[in-house]
Amino acid sequence: MKKLLLLLLFTFILIQSSFAQSGSVYITNLEGDIDLGLAPYVRRVVSEAEKSSALAIIIRINTFGGRVDAATQIKDAILNSKIKTIAFIDKRAISAGALIALSCEKIVMVPGASMGATSVVDQAGQKQSEKYQSYMRSEMRSTAEKNGRRTDIAQGMVDESIVVKDLQDDSTKLITLTSQEALKYKMADTVLTSIEEVKKAFGLEKAEEIRLESNWAEDIVRFISNPLVSSILIMIGFIGLFTEIKTPGWGFPGTAGLIALALFFGTGYILELASIWEILLFIIGVSLLLVEIFVIPGFGIIGLIGIILMVIGLFFGLISDLEIVDASSISLAVVQVAGSFVASAFFIFMLWKILPKTTVWNKLVLQENIASKSGYAAKTTFEHLVGAEGKALTDLRPAGTAIINGKRIDVVTEGDFIQHDTEIVVTATEGSKVVVGKKM
Repeated sequence: MKKLLLLLLFTFILIQSSFAQSGSVYITNLEGDIDLGLAPYVRRVVSEAEKSSALAIIIRINTFGGRVDAATQIKDAILNSKIKTIAFIDKRAISAGALIALSCEKIVMVPGASMGATSVVDQAGQKQSEKYQSYMRSEMRSTAEKNGRRTDIAQGMVDESIVVKDLQDDSTKLITLTSQEALKYKMADTVLTSIEEVKKAFGLEKAEEIRLESNWAEDIVRFISNPLVSSILIMIGFIGLFTEIKTPGWGFPGTAGLIALALFFGTGYILELASIWEILLFIIGVSLLLVEIFVIPGFGIIGLIGIILMVIGLFFGLISDLEIVDASSISLAVVQVAGSFVASAFFIFMLWKILPKTTVWNKLVLQENIASKSGYAAKTTFEHLVGAEGKALTDLRPAGTAIINGKRIDVVTEGDFIQHDTEIVVTATEGSKVVVGKKM
């Protein structure tokens, strides 16, 4: 009886072992710049691998680096994985790429590959302040420690003042390891040339390969997170809101502006840039601005606070935790917000001053006169009102109604807000359009 039980147990173990080896292995690629759009993709790969009880995740890395906050999010996703993770460095894992590689349980490099040089620099390649270097040292040290790698070498990749005696003679250069050096100093586990060799080395040769590419939603998020695209969305939002404030009712510009801002903040929320607080700040800012324009006459402290809150919401919607993001990302966020404001102001000015004189606009406006004998009455002109004085019957924002020479007349200002009951004077007329200003 005991022999039978032992035989059954042995058979069961063999079946389980055979099943395990014929499971699946997930393979993903991290190439080019490491940006925030990659983080949701890596998290999805890890999640799906865990759901399918995969044997391992092989992450092929070939990058010169990228954003520190993006690399940190990817590193966290890999460290939290319940599945074995293997970094396959195909050519290079520089800067943020080195942090991602160290977060994997196993590291494989191709012959001639390199890993290291993780000092935090700006877009011009200039080294950032000690605050950011200190943060990166701690990230590299803790990540290397988690997976049993040498913490001194990991820190030496960030800070040239850290001397690793058995690796370098002085403290003038950052550490960047070749494949053989990484193997010698136990920063890599082996040197291989292909994914197939990696699978064989870790007993995964029978495992089914599942290659997950980024889906359309992740591609859209990466596209929208591009600094140029996000700046355009901010600009569309500003122009749309301004247009709705200056025109009666609600139309296409306001809808387009809200959609643009929703895409901007929605993408930021997905990428862990914008939290609910930044979104609320922006909404409160817009609300205060609308109250200032439509409820409180003139423009004062409420409107100014609203604009400040909007700017703060947009700024923090472009950066992640200040303890993570580097100075380069902060300066880029400042440039984006300021550039969006300037571009919006310029575009609004162009619409206000130039559009009415363009051919496209003239095609939308009736240019030819219609004789009275055709059965249609000619529209009244108001040239005789130039210089006439009156009183604003309604608030002019900039359009409204005024009493001039005892008659109600639709008027418009040159863009200024004029409160009702204010004394006004007609400054110009354009056909049936009556332009007024405050009486001096």
